[in-house]
Amino acid sequence: MSADYKRVFWASGFGWMFDAMDVALLSFIMVALRQEWGLSGEEAGMLGTGNTVGMAIGAFVGGYLADRIGRRPVFMLTLLLFGAASLASAFATGFSVMLLFRFLIGLGLGAELPVASTLVNEFAPPEKRGRTVVLLESFWAVGWILAAVISYFVIPVYGWRTAVAIGALPMVYAWFIRRTIPESPKFQQQEKRVPLKDLLTSHRRETITLWIVWFAITFSYYGMFLWMPSVLVDKGFTMIKSFQYVLIMTLAQLPGYFAAAYLVEKWGRKQTLSTFLFLTGVMAYAFGNSTGTGMLLLTGALLSFFNLGAWGALYAYTPENYPTPLRATGSGFASGVGRIGSIIAPYLVGYYTSLHYSYSFIFGMFTAVLLIGTIVLLGLGKETRETGSASPA
Repeated sequence: MSADYKRVFWASGFGWMFDAMDVALLSFIMVALRQEWGLSGEEAGMLGTGNTVGMAIGAFVGGYLADRIGRRPVFMLTLLLFGAASLASAFATGFSVMLLFRFLIGLGLGAELPVASTLVNEFAPPEKRGRTVVLLESFWAVGWILAAVISYFVIPVYGWRTAVAIGALPMVYAWFIRRTIPESPKFQQQEKRVPLKDLLTSHRRETITLWIVWFAITFSYYGMFLWMPSVLVDKGFTMIKSFQYVLIMTLAQLPGYFAAAYLVEKWGRKQTLSTFLFLTGVMAYAFGNSTGTGMLLLTGALLSFFNLGAWGALYAYTPENYPTPLRATGSGFASGVGRIGSIIAPYLVGYYTSLHYSYSFIFGMFTAVLLIGTIVLLGLGKETRETGSASPA
């Protein structure tokens, strides 16, 4: 189990990193596409929305199939879809073609993420389960950092197509790594299937709580971070300078994950997640009202720290709310329902910016949604640190 656990962890982690590179590159190339193709704010927002529509559908389908045919085959097929569409998007000839590729990329990515976290959850030693899944999520920050570096050095000189192609090529490496991973022993040992309706009957409280919290975190993350480089450009910075500042802010994501990885075992999943959610809301409000460069960088870095730490805690917390036969389905549906927020938010930001609403208003909206998620989690959520995946199989 030890060798298999390490193999699954690193295979999932590298794939997660490359997934993040692609999502992050979209936030940077949106700036270039608005200039090259003359996209309006609403059209740029639709690229983010197309990506997240695919992620929502993929999360539903991927989670359901992983509980029916196994974690490993879904894990492999989603990477193939994601990687092929990502590379093809480097050759997009216009807005409509790019929108289609972003949808397909999202489909593969959305199906993969809940399956990967479930697979790692089921291989990890019980005493390290929460920390391991949060550390898996930390690969997302590494992917964002790499995307920021590629964007800063490549896009201004070689163009956005080269940057997208560079970001897609490592998928080939991830594919070969994943070919060696085994199927989850917990999936192989299960002798029964749980009907889908159990999500809203036997596990109704957990499901409703997770759906609301997932909505809050995806709404805020995709609304804020996909638009972050554009926000800085609109605040008067050059494209190159905005990329540089986003890179600095992104560096704060890694310590955010590491702090959450420590606290989910020390404090517990629920307390860590609720604390990081609340402080994300506070920093969103502060960032939206920041004007000077120093304050923008400080609040942006703290926003990255708390938001990505919350993501890590949420990925650790979600699968622990369900028994083995329903674990991937429950995680996938929570992610899928939550990603309705990620569908709405990028478009809303584009819509409000086209109407010249202030960023104080826009980021205040994110604060309100995050506070609602925090209140629901504190009121309805249960602590899973002691039970975790030991719940009845």
